[in-house]
Amino acid sequence: MLSLRTGFAANLASSGLLSEEDAQDLLEIQRQQGGSLVQRILDLTRQSEEQALPPLAEAMNLPCRRLGDVEVDADLLALLPAKLVYQYMVLPVEMLNGQLLVATRDPFRRGLADALRLASGCRVRFALAPMSDLEKAIKRLYGVGGETIEELLSDDTSSESDDLLDADLEELDEEASVVKFVNQIIWEAHQDGATDIHLEPMEKELRIRNRIDGLLVPIPVPAKLKSFQSAIISRLKVMSHMDIAEKRLPQDGRIGLRIRGQEIDIRVSTMPTVYGESVSLRLLMRQSTLLGMERLGLTPNDAESLEKLIRKPHGILLVTGPTGSGKSTSLYTYLNSINSSEKRILTCEDPIEYEIPGINQIQMKPEIGLTFAVGLRHILRQDPDVIMIGEIRDKETSEIAIQAALTGHLVFSTLHTNDAASGFTRLLDMGVEPFLVASSIEALIAQRLVRTLCPDCKKVRKADPAYLKEIQFPMDRLDEGKLYEAVGCESCRGSGYRGRTGIYEILVVTDEIRQQVITREAASSIKASALRNGMQTLRDDGWSKVLKGITTIEEVLRVSEEEEDIESDLIHAQL
Repeated sequence: MLSLRTGFAANLASSGLLSEEDAQDLLEIQRQQGGSLVQRILDLTRQSEEQALPPLAEAMNLPCRRLGDVEVDADLLALLPAKLVYQYMVLPVEMLNGQLLVATRDPFRRGLADALRLASGCRVRFALAPMSDLEKAIKRLYGVGGETIEELLSDDTSSESDDLLDADLEELDEEASVVKFVNQIIWEAHQDGATDIHLEPMEKELRIRNRIDGLLVPIPVPAKLKSFQSAIISRLKVMSHMDIAEKRLPQDGRIGLRIRGQEIDIRVSTMPTVYGESVSLRLLMRQSTLLGMERLGLTPNDAESLEKLIRKPHGILLVTGPTGSGKSTSLYTYLNSINSSEKRILTCEDPIEYEIPGINQIQMKPEIGLTFAVGLRHILRQDPDVIMIGEIRDKETSEIAIQAALTGHLVFSTLHTNDAASGFTRLLDMGVEPFLVASSIEALIAQRLVRTLCPDCKKVRKADPAYLKEIQFPMDRLDEGKLYEAVGCESCRGSGYRGRTGIYEILVVTDEIRQQVITREAASSIKASALRNGMQTLRDDGWSKVLKGITTIEEVLRVSEEEEDIESDLIHAQL
């Protein structure tokens, strides 16, 4: 430690970071008060780590390392316990001439060198690295909760005690470590903006994946996590008030958490598999800030059309799309836009994902008989102006919703269909009479979520005419903007995307379409009629966002390819 300080003030002055006098004062304050010397230098120079660490490393006569994609041999990682790595935020990088090179942001930290020497049994040399690099590399190489699993392993391998009290204490320690690990997994998912967490038992591992921006991302976990699979799943079942003894049947439950002032409602589902129970957690931010209509990603024409639809005095507005396509967020946004003291708005939801002041929200509880149909039937006696139903799932619910629309209420709800026109077919398949469907529905909105390009690293791409023709890109629209591609950088976790926006297909019901519904014409015929009346398909809206530099061609193809390809030939034939 002293060798690092020798001539440090002069070296620091020659690096241009501080004057020699300021450096001497800084070292004296450090000697008296302790703390992080590197942090004091960063605060004094007001420079970022990326700017200050290279000259600082030169002044210390140490290498400076970036750890973005660094790979470290497993034997080298094993030299330092995960607990020590997380405690000091250090990373073994390589072995050089019998010396262990350890990356750290603060080599002056009290007791650090001795702790590393004792733990590894090697001579230690330091390299400076930014804290952001260290955090990401440690999580990737040691796994989320690595130090917690290490504690559990040390408890398991400790000698058995004859003292009953000691055994009880060891069991309590293990339970506390499992609780800590589960909390870490949920916290990391929340930090990354994940909507779902999946714990999937495999033959030799317990795989954990988070759904971030609509795609599953594997989470690095400690190698021996499989040993604690039962304890981790049992902890989740206890938190969600499930029967921990029942492992043969699927179960559903809920967890209510408060993280940094935010209420998080977690829906939990377990499913027995070959290698144990698979657990899925859906994270719902009940007090999240609602998006405004202008932030949903609507084109000016679609936004104008929707504003008129959501202010109609009666009728049904259906939002369609698969799970995770943003239907609930859209419905809440519509309700929030028309929410006023002059309107009485009631909702039937399962679960309540957002809490909106001024709206009466009702949580469905099927286990006690409070289903959508029952709740909706009683809501009609509450003198509502606007009703929102979380999802139309059966004939009874759909018929009550239609009766509500026909008796002067505005009804919002969702359906699971691939496109807007298929919503009619879905209702008819439920057994609802065609004339009721035709007379009550005002519009159907199909939507998907596409990932938006990271503004820090997106790059203009050269148009390939052959490829664009193959995917049926509208070549005549190329002069509307530029095509971009995803690159990947630190701010977007290397994906090239950050955040999501919607693409929409708004089918406004006309007299022609009502007649087609009554005569039970195919969804493709209805879609063709809507296109003749100016409807824009999901893919067309996607192409608009591609040309505006919001997303990429690949993203639009990913979310819209299947439903477009199924019906495009039929539609063009009728046009």
